[in-house]
Amino acid sequence: MTSSASFLHEFTFGLYPYIALSVFFLGSLARFEESQYTWKSDSSQLLRRRQLRLGSNLFHFGILVVFFGHLFGFLLPESISEHFMTPAQHLWLSMAGGGVAGLVSLAGLTILIHRRIAEPRIDAITRKWDIAIAVILWVQLALGMWTVYAATDHLDGSMFVRLVAYVQGIVLFRAHNADLLIGVPWVYRAHIALGLTIFLVFPFTRMVHIWSGFATVYYLIRPAQIVRTRRVQRQVARSQGRRAA
Repeated sequence: MTSSASFLHEFTFGLYPYIALSVFFLGSLARFEESQYTWKSDSSQLLRRRQLRLGSNLFHFGILVVFFGHLFGFLLPESISEHFMTPAQHLWLSMAGGGVAGLVSLAGLTILIHRRIAEPRIDAITRKWDIAIAVILWVQLALGMWTVYAATDHLDGSMFVRLVAYVQGIVLFRAHNADLLIGVPWVYRAHIALGLTIFLVFPFTRMVHIWSGFATVYYLIRPAQIVRTRRVQRQVARSQGRRAA
């Protein structure tokens, strides 16, 4: 690599991940603290309901499988995963599961984008950034499908192990981690760089409502809500008043 190409590579895959993830977490927290009324997905469900239901279900189902597949596939320590499958078997599983989920999610997002730009009433209330982030997600999913095809050139699992080591290196703050991507096909590097960019812009888009989806797990463990009639509320208020007196 030339000095400028080497610097760009080191910045994109060495420093940029920490910039993007810092903005992702701190920006999400800042938006929740300062602009809670913008913490929503801006639903337009009254228009083209069938198309919305189909596209939304396909997209959300597929993207959840893709997300958790990446989460566990890349962050699960090799000492654990090797007890269940070889790197080649792990690669085949990710290609099959990720390929199907990616296609489903891509189809759903295509339907949602078409609905948003084809319906004048929805298009009229659509912000430019809404379309921009949808297109970015579409390109990212398309790149993901391309990596599935590219993986057929490395069926022994060697490239997959290299990518896993890179992702885990980010979490472990491993020095010279970007060197693992030198010589890696461009489609993998583009997929990683665009994925980091999605993390970077996440707090400034409607995607922040995803946090609310994860937060609903709290409802499984929270105490039961106490609901009282007005009569009981008045009795409790009188009782508290007497104690105060």
